[in-house]
Amino acid sequence: MTNDALKRLTDEGVAIWLDDLSRKRITSGNLSELIDQQHVVGVTTNPSIFQKAISGGDGYEQQLRELATRKVTVEEAIRMITTADVRDAADILRPVFDATEGQDGRVSIEVDPRLAHHTAATVAEAKQLAWLVDRPNTLIKIPATRAGLPAITETIGLGISVNVTLIFSLERYREVMDAYLAGLEKAKDRGLDLSKIHSVASFFVSRVDTEIDQRLDALGTDEAKAARGKAALANARLAYQAYEEVFSSDRWAALDRARANKQRPLWASTGVKDPAYKDTLYVDELVAPGTVNTMPEGTLEATADHGAITGDTIRGTYAAARAELDAVAALGISYDEVVQLLEDEGVEKFEAAWNDLLKSTEAALARLAPSEG
Repeated sequence: MTNDALKRLTDEGVAIWLDDLSRKRITSGNLSELIDQQHVVGVTTNPSIFQKAISGGDGYEQQLRELATRKVTVEEAIRMITTADVRDAADILRPVFDATEGQDGRVSIEVDPRLAHHTAATVAEAKQLAWLVDRPNTLIKIPATRAGLPAITETIGLGISVNVTLIFSLERYREVMDAYLAGLEKAKDRGLDLSKIHSVASFFVSRVDTEIDQRLDALGTDEAKAARGKAALANARLAYQAYEEVFSSDRWAALDRARANKQRPLWASTGVKDPAYKDTLYVDELVAPGTVNTMPEGTLEATADHGAITGDTIRGTYAAARAELDAVAALGISYDEVVQLLEDEGVEKFEAAWNDLLKSTEAALARLAPSEG
């Protein structure tokens, strides 16, 4: 049954992507069902998602046994497994990709998070992943670290589509858009077809509230209580304002004439962490054309059930959003400190998940290796 809230969201120009992937989701037909019935038009993955899926083990045993028989390294095993899932998901989404002329129907796969602070290695990994998956509807995820910015430019310049991840600050988001435009300019100079290059910028939402609310709670004043649960939406809405500015500039106009695609803002981390807030908060309140909202399945189901999609909830809010961030700053909470902490923690969390995945996969390979003799 088609759900009205999800359809309304789509009609408002928000692309609904699923922030999850597993082999079971692919082989059971669940992903196809979400595309057909819940307006899902893309998939994002990250090291934590793969760690959970592969450690859960459902559907991976046969491939792990074959990899153990071949005596591949644990790193190679993980890449064979994850790229197989991304390739299969990309094939399922291919009709959406074709119907939207490459805008949606995309599946994201992340570079090894241990490379987050190494530019050249990130570019090399992006090229390798694009080659391994070998599907035009893949996005290679590159974190928006200081070292990630030139890697984004170089990767886009090679004609590889990119999902820039772990963006928390407005300043870094502007740097990401600048890196994308610089990459398009490189691609144009190389004679590449700009219409084939796509990108999204994953701007993280709920983690901003989690960190700032914790600091507000520590203050405990009435002013602090009144500021709870407002910073994340304010931050994201001001990001959209920055997006509108950059993609109406003269610099963009020159690339637009060369048939380049805008880098869409993607709202990431949209699952609500605080039970005091409505579970569809970061969907209902971040509606604007030309955006993507990637949702964990729980948020997707909640939106389908009781999402309140009332039209554009971003444009026209910029002055209020600025005032809300200013109110937090006036209480002595440093925006710059918070967003840097969140970026550092984001990289560390993905690295920890990757290390856990290495350990659990190594144990599985050892368990399934054929006995010698």
